[in-house]
Amino acid sequence: MDHGGPQQQQHPMEQQQQPYNPQHPAMMRLYEVQKEVASLGPQVCTFSGLQNDRDYKRLERELTRLLLEVDQVDTEGKPELQGARKRAAQEVEGLLRYLEENATHPSRQAIEELSNEARQLVDERVVAPQRAGGVAEINDELVDALQELVLRLTQVKTEGRVPLRKARYRALTRLCAVQDVLEGRTQQQTLSLPLSGDTHEAVHCINQVMVKVSVARSQLVALLMGLSGRDSCAHLSRILTEMQVELDALDVSGNAAIRNYRKQVVEEINGLLKHLDLEGEGDDTRRYDLAQNNSIREIEAVRAHVSHLREGVLRHCAMGDLSFRPKAELQSLLTHLDQVDTAKNPCIREARRRAVVEVQAVITFLDLREALARRQPGPNEHPSHRAVWMVLGSLSDLQAQVLGFDGKRVDKSYMILEELLTKQLLALDAVDPQGDETTKVARKQAVKFAQNILNYLDMKTDEWEY
Repeated sequence: MDHGGPQQQQHPMEQQQQPYNPQHPAMMRLYEVQKEVASLGPQVCTFSGLQNDRDYKRLERELTRLLLEVDQVDTEGKPELQGARKRAAQEVEGLLRYLEENATHPSRQAIEELSNEARQLVDERVVAPQRAGGVAEINDELVDALQELVLRLTQVKTEGRVPLRKARYRALTRLCAVQDVLEGRTQQQTLSLPLSGDTHEAVHCINQVMVKVSVARSQLVALLMGLSGRDSCAHLSRILTEMQVELDALDVSGNAAIRNYRKQVVEEINGLLKHLDLEGEGDDTRRYDLAQNNSIREIEAVRAHVSHLREGVLRHCAMGDLSFRPKAELQSLLTHLDQVDTAKNPCIREARRRAVVEVQAVITFLDLREALARRQPGPNEHPSHRAVWMVLGSLSDLQAQVLGFDGKRVDKSYMILEELLTKQLLALDAVDPQGDETTKVARKQAVKFAQNILNYLDMKTDEWEY
């Protein structure tokens, strides 16, 4: 089903077998309405906001006005005019309905909720402390929390609707920009800077700029997350550019260390400036409508290749033939995926990550099958260690079923697979190593392996889209 926009209506006169007099006042007014609808249509079809947004209210107001004007057209009881008026009304109503459906869609609400969650996190840990004169609390925990939110955003379903894709993309680009800014700041905190002002008269000026950069960084994060009511991208860009001019005017000749210090500060300013052009981000449909993206095409080609290899592996294993082991070919596909240009697009990153998981799933399946075939337990093998290997044997059989699974989460076969994998985890949990270090390591690896199979099954059935 195509959800890219409301169904295109025919022109009010196109369905008339015998065109009515186009000079009739009623028909002329309907033509005028048609022109206004045509100009509003593209705006409605790409609107990605919520009902309380200014543009939503404007579009709703203009469409409602047009609907009232259509209703007031005097058809003089003539069927031809009544039909034309009805079709014009249906077209306006279709746009109104599409506008409301996207602004209130559960996925649009999910995008907003995740954006609010990210906003609150960044406000509490970065923006608020800086405004209070303190130090932002930036650590791995914050970076990991933001990455988790990015992942959750990429998994929001859009049903192919342009407004939802656009909303998801805009939220992702801002959150990824905040990640870049904060990660850049984390690196800067580890530098042995600023230098002592006694070293050179220019150092004092560079140190002052460093303080301003720190403030500007916090302001940028606030802007990106919608936490700044007064500042604007243009204003902050002007401030950062003035800092660059100030640094360029400094005489640092003859001192390589100070030149390098200035260079580092200039590079950080450039890093902040590159994130200030997000106002129009998402207006270019090529950025979020990725079906024709070259990187996505590359990833899909790799996935098709993996699917072919996976079918071959499973077919040979079902016959007890372990000679078909295309590991070199699979490794080359991983290398290919590593070289795919994601252009820092979070959706392309996620598509590539998922393709990598698909390749690795086949490789780990082959590795375990090979290990099971080579296994020659000695008479002195610890019973607990033997128990772990028995579970691994069961997991290998289950992984073959998971690799070949092509259903949905509501399918009975999915539920059975999930239950059987969970039972294997419980079986591993029940293994008592009895102090045997080899068994401890083997059990830990087996648990991770079982969890990876469960995660792969979950990924195969989550109906993710670009």
